[in-house]
Amino acid sequence: MQSNENEVRSPRGMPSLDDLSRIIARNVVYVREVAAADLKGEGVIPAGVSVPASQKFFALCTQDGHRVAILDNRDLAFAAAREHELEPVSVH
Repeated sequence: MQSNENEVRSPRGMPSLDDLSRIIARNVVYVREVAAADLKGEGVIPAGVSVPASQKFFALCTQDGHRVAILDNRDLAFAAAREHELEPVSVH
């Protein structure tokens, strides 16, 4: 196994920092507030459905920004992530 001078080495038998970041990031989802108008514009909420402008929605997103779920309650979004063995992180 080749290594370069910038690589951080782990003690024998321990995963590298790169390995750890891949393992941890795989289970992280970001909870982000999404406006109803944005969801309507994207077709997630059908055009004929009336949603109050004050209604808040929360998206669970992967590290690359892909939405995996949309919920209408922040606490429920965190609970849903944990129920699926994911680690939710709030994004503002």
